Amino acid sequence: MQLQDMENNKIHPIYIPVEGVDNEHNAHILEEKLGKVKGVASQRVEINNRRAVIEPANGLTILPEAVNVIRSLGYEVPAIKKTFPVLHLSCASCAVSAQSMVQAKEGVIDASVNFGTSSLTVEYLPNVVRPEDMQEALQSVGYDIIVEPGADTADTLEDIRAKKYRKLKRHTIGAVLFSLPVFIIGMFFMNMPFANEIMWIFTTPVILLFGRDFYINAWKQAKHRTANMDTLVALSTGVAYIFSVSNTLYPQFWHSRGLHAHVYFEAAAVIIAFILLGKMLEEKAKGNTSNAIKKLMGLQPRNVTVLMQDGQQMQIPVEKIQKDDVVIVKPGEKIAVDGLLTEGSSYVDESMLTGEPVPVLKTEKEKVYAGTINQKGSFLFRAEKVGAETMLAQIIKMVQDAQGSKAPVQKLVDKIAGIFVPVVITIALVAFTVWVIFGGESGFTQGLLALITVLVIACPCALGLATPTAIMVGVGKGAENGILIKDAESLELAKDIDAVVLDKTGTITEGKPVVTDVFWLSEDKRSKEILFSIEKKSEHPLAEAVVNYYPELREMPLANFESLTGKGATAEADGQSYFIGNKKLLNENNITVPESMLKNADAWSNESKTVIWFADSKNALAIIAIADKIKDTSAEAVRKLQKSGIEVYMLTGDNESTAKAIAEKAGINNFKAEVLPAEKAEFVKELQSKGRKVAMVGDGINDSTALAQADVSIAMGKGSDIAMDVAKMTIVSSDLNKIPMAIKLSKQTVKTIRENLFWAFIYNLIGIPIAAGILYPINGFMLNPMIAGAAMALSSVSVVSNSLRLKWKK
Repeated sequence: MQLQDMENNKIHPIYIPVEGVDNEHNAHILEEKLGKVKGVASQRVEINNRRAVIEPANGLTILPEAVNVIRSLGYEVPAIKKTFPVLHLSCASCAVSAQSMVQAKEGVIDASVNFGTSSLTVEYLPNVVRPEDMQEALQSVGYDIIVEPGADTADTLEDIRAKKYRKLKRHTIGAVLFSLPVFIIGMFFMNMPFANEIMWIFTTPVILLFGRDFYINAWKQAKHRTANMDTLVALSTGVAYIFSVSNTLYPQFWHSRGLHAHVYFEAAAVIIAFILLGKMLEEKAKGNTSNAIKKLMGLQPRNVTVLMQDGQQMQIPVEKIQKDDVVIVKPGEKIAVDGLLTEGSSYVDESMLTGEPVPVLKTEKEKVYAGTINQKGSFLFRAEKVGAETMLAQIIKMVQDAQGSKAPVQKLVDKIAGIFVPVVITIALVAFTVWVIFGGESGFTQGLLALITVLVIACPCALGLATPTAIMVGVGKGAENGILIKDAESLELAKDIDAVVLDKTGTITEGKPVVTDVFWLSEDKRSKEILFSIEKKSEHPLAEAVVNYYPELREMPLANFESLTGKGATAEADGQSYFIGNKKLLNENNITVPESMLKNADAWSNESKTVIWFADSKNALAIIAIADKIKDTSAEAVRKLQKSGIEVYMLTGDNESTAKAIAEKAGINNFKAEVLPAEKAEFVKELQSKGRKVAMVGDGINDSTALAQADVSIAMGKGSDIAMDVAKMTIVSSDLNKIPMAIKLSKQTVKTIRENLFWAFIYNLIGIPIAAGILYPINGFMLNPMIAGAAMALSSVSVVSNSLRLKWKK
C-alpha cells in the first residue's frame, strides 16, 4: 500500500485491522475520534471487515497516531513487534538516520534503532508492510537488517560481526602502515626531494581503499539530505586530500603570491588511521558489553539424548525436541529444555537462572529448566516447554529487549545526535570564513586547518554510546545475578525508590504451608507412621505439609478412612481409632488433652500458626504447628532497605493477627491486613500522591494491578506468569535480598550514564572551540588535525570503557 503514488499523485487509503469493535455505536465513537487525528481527510470503521479505513490528507504520516487513538479506546490493533539485527551502523547519527528511514515506511507503527546493541525494534502492520520492505529502505542508505532470524541467528550474527571486525582490523592495520611513512615525512623530512609526491602515493590507498567506507556512506547520507559521523570524516579528510593534491600539482599558485604551498597528506592519512583504530577498539569493547546474552545463549546444549518409544536412545539437535519427548540427562550435562522429572533424581545447579550457588535436589514430578547443569545423578524428564517457550529463552528475550530499550535520558540524547552533525558543519564553515576574513596572509590556510580540525574532532559517537552501553552492561549484570530487567526505564527509575510495598504470601513468606513445630507426648515410630498414612490419604492442603515433613516414613494399611469436612479425618489401624484435625474434633470424641499440650497449642496459635491435633480414641498423642514460613532472607532484606532510607510496607489479604506476626518477624513496622487486590493498587496510588517513588513487589495474579500502578514493579520468579508479565523486573530466585541489589545496580548504572554524558559533552564543548582556533589570538595555539583525530577516537573508546567498569563493581 502506497500512501501517495508519485506518478499519478493519487492518495491511497490506509487499512488498519481492528479487533473488539462489535457494534455501530462503538464504531461511531471510533470514527469520531479518528476524525480528530491531524492529517485525516476521511475515515470509516467497517465492522464486518474488522478494520478502519483512513484516507490521509497530503500524504501525511498518520498511522502511529491513528493506532494510538484506537488503542486508547481499548480496541486492539493486531500488529507484529519484532527485533532485527542492524548492520553497518557506525555512529549514533546513523542510528537516528536508520530509525527515520524505517519510520517513514507505510505500515510501520513504531521503530527504534539502538546503536549500543545494533538492533532495530519495529512494530508494523503485516497486511501493509513486510520486513523485506524495511530491509530495502535501509539498504538504499547503506544499512541492512537480517530479516529471517532462525535458530542459528545468533551464530549467523556473530559470524557477520566477526567478519566485519576482521575487515575493520585489516583496514586499520593497512591504514596505520601506510600512514606511518606519511607522518614521518610530514613531521621530520618535509624538505627531502619528492616529499609531497611520496606522501601522495602513500596517502591515496588510505583514502581510496582503507577509508573508502567513510566516503561511500557519506554519499548515501547526502542523497537523502542527512548527515552523520561519516560525513564529518569524509569532508575533513577529503578537503585535506584534495587541497594537498592541488598544491602538489600546482604549487606555483601559492608561490606567485609569496606563500608556501602547504600539504596536509599526513593529516588526511593519520586522521583515517586513528578513527579506524578507534572504531576497532570500540567494536571490540561493544562486543564485551553484550557478553551477558552470549553467556545465556551458551547455556543450552547443541544436542540431546532422547528416549524413543521402542526404548532406544537417540541423539538429536536441541531444535528438534518436541513437547512430551522423554530426555535423558547424564551426570555433568546441561538440561536442554524445560520439563518435568519422571524418573531418577539428582542435584541440579540452577545458579545461572537464580543466582543461588547451592545446587537444588530434583526428584520425581519436579520441574527442571533449560540451561541448568546436572550434577552427579542421572534422570529422565518429559519436555514441557521447548524452543522460545523455555524459561531460558524468555530470559534471553527479556534481557535483549531491555538492552535494546531506551532510557528516558536517551530520548534527549537522540534529539541532540540528530542535529549534531549539521551544527558541527555550520561551526566548521563559520570558523573557515572568519579565518579567511580576519586571518591575514595565512588566513586561507589556517581557515582550512580549522575547518578540517573542527570536522574531525566533533564526535556524536561518544554521545550516542553514553547511555546504551551503560544500560547493556547494567541489564547484563542484573541477569547474571538473577535480576531480570525488562526495560531501561525501570533500571533508571529504581535509584529514586523511597517506598517498597511487599505482598506477604510468596514474597515475604515461602507461599506454601510447612510444619514449623511438633510436640509428641510419647514419641514412637508406629504412631508417626499412622499419622503419616492418614495425612497421605487426606486431600486437605495442610496434610501435604505433614507428609513432606516425614519423607523417611512408609505408608501403612488403614481401615475405615473418613474425611470430616471442617474438622479433619479419622481412620482405624490395628483395630484402634485415630483422629487428626482441629481441637473441635477431639472435644466431640471426649479425648483427654494434657495441660502441657494446651500451653504449646495456645503459644503457637498466638504466633498465627495453624495447630493440628493427633489422637487415638482416648488421649491426644501429638500436636503439629503449620505456617506459611517466612523466607530466611526476608528480615535481612527488609533491614537493608530500611538502612538505606527506604520505607517498607506489607500488604496481605490475611487476618490481622497473622499479618502482625509476619510483620514482626520480618521487622516491618507498616502493614495492612485483609486487603483486597484492588485496594493494593489504591494503596500504591496513595503513596504516590504523597510524592513517594514506589516499588511494588508481588508474586500473584492478585498483585498485578498494584504492580502496574507502581513506579517500579518487581515480580517473584516463582510466582504467577501474569505477575511476571506486568512487572518491569523479575527476581528469578524470589530472594528479597536481590531488591537492594537491584537498587544499587540502578544507582551505579545511572551514575555511569551521567559520567559518560558529562565527558561526552565536555569533550565536544572544549574540543570544538579549540579546533576552530579560539586560543590562537591568546597564545598562538592551533590544534593539529592529527591530534584531533586521536582525541575523537579516544572519546568513544573511553565512554565504552567507562561503561565496562560497571561489570567489576560489587
